[in-house]
Amino acid sequence: MNTKRNTILKAAAAVFLLVVLIVFVKFFTSNTLFEQEEVYVHVPTGSTYQDVEKILTPYVQSMGSFDFMAKRRSYAEHVKPGRFLLKKGMSAFQLVSAMRRNVPVKLAFNNQERLENLCERISSQIEPDTTKLLATFRDSIFLQKNGFTKENVFAMFLPNTYEFYWNITAEKFRDKMLKEYNRFWTKDRIAKAAALNLTPVQVITLASIVHKETVKKSERPIVAGVYLNRLKQGMKLQADPTVIYALKLKDHNFDQIIKRVLYNDLFINSPYNTYQKEGLPPGPIAMPDVDAIDAVLNPDKNNYLYFCASVDRFGYHEFAATMTQHDINAKKYADWLNTQGTKR
Repeated sequence: MNTKRNTILKAAAAVFLLVVLIVFVKFFTSNTLFEQEEVYVHVPTGSTYQDVEKILTPYVQSMGSFDFMAKRRSYAEHVKPGRFLLKKGMSAFQLVSAMRRNVPVKLAFNNQERLENLCERISSQIEPDTTKLLATFRDSIFLQKNGFTKENVFAMFLPNTYEFYWNITAEKFRDKMLKEYNRFWTKDRIAKAAALNLTPVQVITLASIVHKETVKKSERPIVAGVYLNRLKQGMKLQADPTVIYALKLKDHNFDQIIKRVLYNDLFINSPYNTYQKEGLPPGPIAMPDVDAIDAVLNPDKNNYLYFCASVDRFGYHEFAATMTQHDINAKKYADWLNTQGTKR
């Protein structure tokens, strides 16, 4: 009797172990279908569990196993939107866990020329599209409340690396950028801007010109000093980068490369053409880096009113206090361009 009972117990134990083994193999061993070490999947806002199944199908070996585990762990009723990291070899259990962990995006941007370009870059990294972002940044109520215009709201975006969730709304993204902008403008920076008789937006607008004029850190305070000297004397800025911006704006083509500003270009009718319009343009012509902004806030004290590219020290400029000296420097540069065959 005991022998028969022991046999039954051993058989039951074997069956139990077999079931455990099957469950383990089915739900706790690799259930991925991709060869990469890791992949990211994106679940749009408002997605259903059925939507998630379609998203995961290319990456999961057995959707049946995933479905079983998802329903047992109540994931099917609590789908989360966002960006999720799947690693090669994850089990059904681990995949469900992964779909509950929204992984932030490290979003970086710099050197953008205008708000449209920036929105295209941002929309490639988070859920809101370019149209939604543009409309949010140019919302009239937001602009009026925070002292921006459609032309200068671009000044709010400071180049850096930021961390966001992929499914952040356009409004929350905008508010985060505004918070970073206000944090950047410390009392010290605001005081320096006021001493120059400039607002923060005007500082960034001028810094965008300085940024475009030279990439040399050592030169930027000098260039900033030249432009500030011109503003103090009531002179036009006559900045070539503003003419280039006006030309691109007129052609609706910011992909074109313009290496040389021609005489006829100086007469283009545009609020951005500082050869024709007095003072600063209506907004930044690029996204200046912090170095260019601080160069405006801490300008070199000089008596220069003119400068042009140097042919002796490429990448640098020749500065002059008089038109006579500037004409000599400018002719030297123009002659060099002609020898290079640079027409535009």
